[in-house]
Amino acid sequence: MKYLFLGLAIIFEVIGSSFIKASNGFTKLIPTAVVAIAFITCFYFLSLALKSIPLGTAYAIWAGLGIVLTATVSVVVFKQKLDLAGIIGILLIVAGVVVMNVFCKTAAH
Repeated sequence: MKYLFLGLAIIFEVIGSSFIKASNGFTKLIPTAVVAIAFITCFYFLSLALKSIPLGTAYAIWAGLGIVLTATVSVVVFKQKLDLAGIIGILLIVAGVVVMNVFCKTAAH
């Protein structure tokens, strides 16, 4: 269940981040409400995941996958460009999360 909770936290973080853009500086009521609800839900599920996943590990996964998915939404939904440096940076973040989860011995899973 801990990784289900973490996955839900990531999904709601991406929804919240995406709707920040759609809220147009919090000037649109419905997107602003979605932002608030999504982030409250995100942090609720993140708190449940943190009951059994070490903070550093959970945060690395949450932030890393959140960055990848939010960047994907920005390209697909908002038609924003992602240059080579951005792609390389995202790949390095993903590599860091993988290294931390596969090889790190300081954080027990």
